[in-house]
Amino acid sequence: MEPQLDVINRELGNDPEALIRWALEQGQRPICTTNFRPFEAVILHMVTRQQPHIPVVWMDSGYNTDATYRFADELIQRLNLNLVSYLPRRSRAHREALEGPAPGIEEPGHTAFTREVKLEPFERALHEMSPDVWFTALRAEDTPERAQMTPVNRSSDGLLKVSPLLHWTARDLYHYLQTHDLPNNFDYFDPTKVEEKRECGLHLQH
Repeated sequence: MEPQLDVINRELGNDPEALIRWALEQGQRPICTTNFRPFEAVILHMVTRQQPHIPVVWMDSGYNTDATYRFADELIQRLNLNLVSYLPRRSRAHREALEGPAPGIEEPGHTAFTREVKLEPFERALHEMSPDVWFTALRAEDTPERAQMTPVNRSSDGLLKVSPLLHWTARDLYHYLQTHDLPNNFDYFDPTKVEEKRECGLHLQH
């Protein structure tokens, strides 16, 4: 890791709003990704308070719960999000007509399913939007892999990945939601992960 990022991680890694401020000064084409899972209102509120029109990129797999779609619409209106949705090249109905329901994680088609509904749309987003700063709501508590990550790192292609909430606990997030009177969504399911502590692959590649 470049020396400057070591310093930033040490000095700003536990101060999300200061980290966001710093990161917004590092590039011209920032994005913030979201999946509208529990506590997503925190990162979206924090980032858009500092840059209201930042593109908010959603890889909408088509397999979200009804509650997640309602929550997404509520937050889009409430925070006036500049939402950019990336969808799989096939609709859910098209895919299921040919291949049936989403495969379980132990089934042979699961890797291809994850690639189709999440990884390929994200790669397309990166290609088309060409961001230089990427905000994400990753947290160390989420998975063992994320516990090893740092709040800021730079990928091999130069993309600055920023996880302002990496060191926050669920209690920290809940307190932020209460303080700012923000909605939440617990009826969330990701068919590419299935298990709460399992990685989907998106953050292991970038």
